[in-house]
Amino acid sequence: MALLSTPLAGFALCLAALFVVFFVVLKPRHGSVPLSRRRWGHQPEPSAISKVSQSTADAVAGVLGESGGPYNRALLYNAGLKMAPADFTVLVAACALAVGVFGTLTVNWPVGLVGAAVTPFLARIVLGFLAEKRRGKFDRQLTDSIQMLIGGLRAGHSVMRSIEAAALEADVPSSEEFARIVNETRIGKDARQAIEECADRMQSEDFRWIGQAIQINREVGGDLAEVLEQVAATIRERSEIKGHVRSLSAEGKMSAYILMALPIGVGLFMKAVNPGYLDVMFQQPIGLIMLAVSFLLFVVGGFWMSRIVKIKF
Repeated sequence: MALLSTPLAGFALCLAALFVVFFVVLKPRHGSVPLSRRRWGHQPEPSAISKVSQSTADAVAGVLGESGGPYNRALLYNAGLKMAPADFTVLVAACALAVGVFGTLTVNWPVGLVGAAVTPFLARIVLGFLAEKRRGKFDRQLTDSIQMLIGGLRAGHSVMRSIEAAALEADVPSSEEFARIVNETRIGKDARQAIEECADRMQSEDFRWIGQAIQINREVGGDLAEVLEQVAATIRERSEIKGHVRSLSAEGKMSAYILMALPIGVGLFMKAVNPGYLDVMFQQPIGLIMLAVSFLLFVVGGFWMSRIVKIKF
C-alpha cells in the first residue's frame, strides 16, 4: 500500500508543479495601463518635493544666467551628465548641507563647516574624473569608429553620411559626439570646425588627425578611405604604446592610491578602536591647525604623485 501511495504522491506533486509553471510562472501579465496613456494630454500631479526642487532650480538658474556658474553646460556635457547647470548646482548645495549637518552631529561644527566647504570642490574633482574617463573611452573606441567611417566611404556614402551611420552604430560616447557633429553641420556650422571642436572636447590628437585628413581630402581630393586606413594603422600603433605605458605605470598609480588612502584609513581605524583618542585633533585649536596643514600637504602630495604617474604622448 505504501508502494502505491508513493508513486501517486509523486504524480500529484508533478501535476501541482505543472500547474504552478503554466498558470503562475508562464501566465501573461497584463498590467493596468497608466492614466497618462489612457488620457491624452494628462500630466501627473507633481509632489511637494518636486515642486520645491523645481522652484529652487528655477531660482538658481535665474541667478546663474547663461554662463551656468562653476558647473556650466560644457563641463557637465564632457562628464557625460545630462543635467542643467542649475539642477546640478542645487544637488551640490544639498550634498554640502547634508555633509555639514552630518559632520556637526557626529564630530563638531568646525568639521561640519569644513566638510560643507570642501563638497563643491570635491564635486568639481568628480566631474573632472568623469570627463577623463569619458575621453579615455572615446579613445578606446576610436579605432572601431574609423573602421565604420571607412566602411561607409567604401559603400559610396559621403563623409557626413558615414559619420551619421557611425553615430547610429557606435557606443557611447562616440555615438554622442558623432551625432553632435552631424547636428551642428546641419544647422550651418562648418564640418571642419565641428570636428575640431569635438577633438578639443575629447582632447584627442588622434581624432584631430582624422579631421585634418577629411579637410585635406575636401581640398585636394583623393581616396579618403585609403588615407583613413593609414591613420587607423597609426592610431592602433599608438594605442599599443599607450597600453604598454599604462601597464608600466600601474604600479606607481596603485602605490599613489594606497599612500593617499592610508592616512584616512588609519584615522578611521583609530576612531573605531578608541573613539576618544583623536578628540584632541577636532576640539583643540592646535589639532585643527594640524588638520588644516595635513590636508594642505595631502592635496600637494596627491597632485605631485598624479603628475609623476601621468605620462603624456
